[in-house]
Amino acid sequence: MSTDSSDLFGALFDAPLANRTVPVLVPMPAPKPYSYSVPEGMAVEPGSVVQVPLGPRQVIGVVWDGGEDGVDPKKLRPISHVFDCPPLTREMRDFIDWVAAYTLSPPGLVARMALRAPNAFEPEPMVEGLKFVGGEPERMTPARARVLDTASDGLSWTRSGLAHAAGVSTSVVDGLITLGIFETIFLPPPPVVAIPDPEFAAARLEGPQKEAAAEIVSDVRKGEFSVSLIDGVTGSGKTEVYFEAIAETLKRGKQVLILLPEIALTASFMERFQDRFGAKPAEWHSDLAPRMREKVWRQAVTGEVRVVAGARSALFLPFEDLGLIIVDEEHDPAYKQEDRVFYNARDMAVVRGRIGDFPVILVSATPSVESQVNGQSGRYSTVHLPTRFGDAALPDLHLIDMRRHAPERGGFLSPVLIRAIGKTVEKREQALLFLNRRGYAPLTLCRVCGHRFQCPQCSSWLVEHRFRKQLQCHQCGHAERTPEACPECGTLDHLVACGPGVERIAEEVERHFPEARTIVLSSDIMGGVKRLRLELEAIAKGEADIVIGTQLVAKGHNFPLMTLVGIVDADLGLANGDPRAAERTFQLLSQVTGRAGRTGLKSHGLLQTYQPQHPVMQAIVSGDSDAFYEREISERERAILPPFGRLASIIVSAETRHDAENHARGMRNAAPQVSGISVLGPAEAPLALVRGRHRFRLLVHGRRNSDMQGFLRAMLSQSPKERGSVQVQLDIDPQSFL
Repeated sequence: MSTDSSDLFGALFDAPLANRTVPVLVPMPAPKPYSYSVPEGMAVEPGSVVQVPLGPRQVIGVVWDGGEDGVDPKKLRPISHVFDCPPLTREMRDFIDWVAAYTLSPPGLVARMALRAPNAFEPEPMVEGLKFVGGEPERMTPARARVLDTASDGLSWTRSGLAHAAGVSTSVVDGLITLGIFETIFLPPPPVVAIPDPEFAAARLEGPQKEAAAEIVSDVRKGEFSVSLIDGVTGSGKTEVYFEAIAETLKRGKQVLILLPEIALTASFMERFQDRFGAKPAEWHSDLAPRMREKVWRQAVTGEVRVVAGARSALFLPFEDLGLIIVDEEHDPAYKQEDRVFYNARDMAVVRGRIGDFPVILVSATPSVESQVNGQSGRYSTVHLPTRFGDAALPDLHLIDMRRHAPERGGFLSPVLIRAIGKTVEKREQALLFLNRRGYAPLTLCRVCGHRFQCPQCSSWLVEHRFRKQLQCHQCGHAERTPEACPECGTLDHLVACGPGVERIAEEVERHFPEARTIVLSSDIMGGVKRLRLELEAIAKGEADIVIGTQLVAKGHNFPLMTLVGIVDADLGLANGDPRAAERTFQLLSQVTGRAGRTGLKSHGLLQTYQPQHPVMQAIVSGDSDAFYEREISERERAILPPFGRLASIIVSAETRHDAENHARGMRNAAPQVSGISVLGPAEAPLALVRGRHRFRLLVHGRRNSDMQGFLRAMLSQSPKERGSVQVQLDIDPQSFL
C-alpha cells in the first residue's frame, strides 16, 4: 500500500514522543531543512514557527514537510522553543518551495522573507484598561461628570482613550481610579486598522466601468483560481473597478493583498481606499516602523487584518485566509527584486493564487508584453476600459522635432515647449516636465585637460547634485564634494556639467519663469518618503505651477490642475541594448502623459525627440497602442524572446577581473549540450565594475518549453566551486541587462 508524504509526516507526528524527529527550515542559504528532535511534551506541526540551535546561535525556523530521515533522535539537537503563533499554512509552505525551485534559491532564504518580523511570533501583550464599577465621588466636578457619563455605557476603556473621549486630562481619570470608581482590567491589543466595510460607500460606476466590475466580481464569486487583466487608459476608473472585487472578497470573509510598485503611491491610495471602505488597509513596506511591521505581520497571520496594501515583499506575508491578490501597475519594473532571491512579484502573485486557488487581478494602462500575450492566448481574461471616467478626455499629444526646434545655447527646452509652459501658467494650471535622470548633470569634465569624474569603485560617471554640492555614484552611493579645481590639471573654474538632470531643468525653468512656483520630485529628494508625500499633496492641492520630476511622477498620481506634460528627452530610454527598451519607453511615456487632463480640463502632451519617426514615438502620439503591441509581440516571437522564449542571466563577480573572467569561462565550459538551449558569453557586463567588483555576464537562452531550471542545475553542479572573492548571481527571467 502506498503512502504519500503528508500521510507519512502525519504518522511521524503521532509517533511516541521519545522517537520524534522533524525537519526544520532555517532562514539561511542551506539547500534543505535540518533535522531536529522534539523534546518530550512539546507540540509541533508542519508550519510551526520554532527556535532552534544552529552552531553557537539560536535562530528562527519553520517545521517543514517531509518524512523520517532515519537518524536517531538522541543524536540530534532538540528544538529550543515553539512560538505561540499560528503555523504557516500548507499553501504558504508550498509557495515557498515553488519560489525556491523556480528561482534556484535556497528555500531558507525564501522562508526568511516570510519571517521578517521575529518579535511578532509571540502574542502581543495585553493593554491595561479601565471598567466602571459604579459609585460617585463626594466632590463632583463638570470634568468628572463627563468622564462618568462617557463610561456609563459599560464598555471598557483605556486610560488615555477615556480621557480623550470625555475631553478631560488623564489626571481627572486618575483621581476617579484612586477613589475606586474604576477597576483595572486587561484588554486585547487594538487592531492596526479598522475592519473595512464593503458597503460603506459603493461606487456609482457607469458604462464600461460597470460592465468591467460585473465581469471581475463574477470571477471572484467563483472562488477559484483565475487571472484577470484590467487594461484601461489612464484615468479610466481601473481602481474603482477592482475595489468592487475587493468588496466581494470581503463579503466572502477572505483577506485581500494589494501590491503597489512604489511606497510613495500608498498615501493617496490609502485615502481613496478609506473613502470607499470607511477604513484604511494595513501598510507593508520597507519604510514601515519596526513595531508597526510586527503588528501587521501578527494580525495578518491571525486574520485580524483583512486588507494589506504594500510593496513586493508583502507577497510573502503568511495570511490566514488569502482570497484575492491585486497587482496594480503590473508592468512596473519595481516588482522585480534583484537581491539574494531574484523574483518578479507579479509572476509570483499569479503562482500564489494558483497554489491557494483564488483569483488574481493584474491592472495597468500599459500592460507588459507578457500579460498582453497571456490575454490574447486566453490564459488571462482581459477587461478593457477604452475611455476615461466621466467626461475627461485624453491629452492631445504632439512631437517636437528637436532638429527643427532646437533649444537656445546652453538650454534643453525647445522654444515650443517653453511657450506652452508659459500659456499653462498664465491660465493658473499646472505643467509637468519629465526627465528620467536624477541630479543636475550625468557627467562633469574639465574643459582644459578633458578629465572626467568617474566613481573609483564602479565603471560609471559621477552625477553632479548641485543642490547638495556633491558628485555621486548612482550604483554604489559613493559621494564626494564638488571641487572648484580639476584634480588632474589643477585648473580653477573650468569644470563643465554635460547633459541635463532634473535639477538643471529646474534651473532653466526658473530662468524663464522666475515667478512660477516650482517643485522638483526625485527618489533622492532630501527628507525621504515623508517629504515626497508632502510634495505630492501640495501638487494635488494646486500649490505648485511647474513640476519637474523623474519616473516617480509617472505612477498613479492624480493632479487635478495638470494640463501640460512635457517630455524633455523622449529618446532617453531607447539608447541602450535592453531588449525591453521599446516596451519600457512606451509604458513610461504613456504613463507620464496620462497625468494630464484627468479631471476634464483640456490638456496637452509635448515630447521632445530627435527620432520623431521611431515606432514608439508614433505609437504614443497616435494613441494606437494596439499597433505598438502587435509590432513588439511579433518581434519578440521572431527572436524567441520572452514570453515566446526563456532567459536566465548569470553574473560572475570578483575582486579581480582575472578571477571573474576565469570563473565565468569555467561555467561556460560546464554547460551541458541540450537542444533548444544556448549559452551566450561570457562577456563583460555593461556595468563592468560595481562596488569594486569586476563583473562578467552569461546569458542563457531557451525556447518556451525548455527545462531552464534543469539545465542550470546541471550547469551549476559541473561548474568550478566559488573560491576566494568569486560570487555567482543567478537571475531567472531577468529584467535588467546591466
